[in-house]
Amino acid sequence: MSDWDLLLTDTHLATMRSGAAPYGIIADAALAIADGKIAWVGAAAELPDTRCARKESLQGRWLTPALIDCHTHLVFAGNRATEFEARLNGATYEEIAASGGGIMSTVRATRAASPSTLAKASERRLLSLRKEGVATIEIKSGYGLDLETEVRMLEVGKALAKANDVSVTTTFLGVHATPPNFKGRNADYIRFVCEEVLPVVCEKGLADAVDAYCEGIAFQPEQIRTLFECAAALNVPVKLHADQLSDSGGAELAAEFNALSADHLEYTSDSGVRALAAAGSVAVLLPGAYLTLRETRLPPVDSLREHGVPIAVATDCNPGTSPLCSLRSAMSLASTLFRLTPEECLAGVTSEAARALGLSADRGTLEVGKRADIAAWDIDHPSELSYWLGLNQLAALYVNGRT
Repeated sequence: MSDWDLLLTDTHLATMRSGAAPYGIIADAALAIADGKIAWVGAAAELPDTRCARKESLQGRWLTPALIDCHTHLVFAGNRATEFEARLNGATYEEIAASGGGIMSTVRATRAASPSTLAKASERRLLSLRKEGVATIEIKSGYGLDLETEVRMLEVGKALAKANDVSVTTTFLGVHATPPNFKGRNADYIRFVCEEVLPVVCEKGLADAVDAYCEGIAFQPEQIRTLFECAAALNVPVKLHADQLSDSGGAELAAEFNALSADHLEYTSDSGVRALAAAGSVAVLLPGAYLTLRETRLPPVDSLREHGVPIAVATDCNPGTSPLCSLRSAMSLASTLFRLTPEECLAGVTSEAARALGLSADRGTLEVGKRADIAAWDIDHPSELSYWLGLNQLAALYVNGRT
C-alpha cells in the first residue's frame, strides 16, 4: 500500500505560512497528499523516498491554498438591479430601504421561492466562485426573517456544498432587518429570534456562527448584545456587520464577545481597532460593497496594520450592495481601493479568511496535516492573482485532495 495518494511535482508553492518568506514561497517544490490531507511539502531536492500511488507534474505552475470567501449572502432569490439603477440616479441606500426596497425586497422574493428554485439560483453564484479557485464559502441567511425561510436558506447552503464538492460554513443572520410584522418593535423581534428561531436553527445543526447588522438603519448595539448573549449560551461563535455606514460602536461590540470577525469597518474608530486587536478578531474588508455604494470613507487599514489586526477580504456577494461573484475581483479591488498589497490580499482570501471562519487549524495554508484544498495557477508569481482583472488563471482545484 502506498504511503501517499498523490505527489505534485515541478511546481512552486506560495504556502502563505506566517513568519516565512514573502508569500511563504518555496521554489522548485513538491507537495504530497494522503487521505485528503497534505502529507509532505517542501523543496523537491529534499523529497524523501516514499511510495506514491500517483505522480503529477504541474509543469512549473504555482500552488496556493484554495481560496476562501469568508463573507457572502449567496443564497437568495431575485435581484435588485432596479435599485442599482436608482442609486445611480441619486437615491441613497437609506432612502431605498425606507421606501420598502433594500433588504426587504429580497426577503419577499426569498420567502416566495421554493427550495429547488432557491438552490438553482444560488448554485450559479457558487459555481462562479469555485471556478476561480474557491473551495470554502461562508453563506449567511438573513433574507427570511422568519423561522421557516431562515431554516430553508441554511439548508440550501448545506445542500449546495454536498452537490458541488465545496466546503460551506453557514451563518445565521436572522437579525439583518426588522420584518414588517415587527415594524417599530426591534426589541420584540430580538426576543422572537432568541426564543423561537435561533434555538431551532442550532438544534438542526445549521448555524456555524451567528451574525447581525449593527447600524442606525438596522439594529443598535444593546439589541445585538441580547442576541450575542443568547448565542454564547448556545455555544455558537459570533461575527458582526460593523461600522459600515457610521461608527455605531460595532467593532467594540464584536470584540466584547470575542467575535470571529468584524466586517466592513469603514467608520471604525481607533478604539474599535484596538478592541479588535485585543480580542484577536479578524477584520473582514468588503471592497465590492464599498465600490457599489460609492463609499468615500476608507476602512482604517493603516490602523489595523499598526495594531496587528488580521485582515481578510471577501466578496460580500449579495443582491443589493455587492453583486459580486468573483473573489479574484475582490482581491484586485482591495489592492486598488484599500491599498492592500497583493500579499495581504492573498493572505486575506486564504490564511486570514480561514481565521475569520474559525478554520485556521484545518485550512488556509499549505502545511502538513491540513486539508488538501489546493489551487494550481498558470502564473509567474502569486502577485498576479491581485493584478489581473477578468483573467482566470486557475489550472486545477483540489478539494480534499481530489480534482
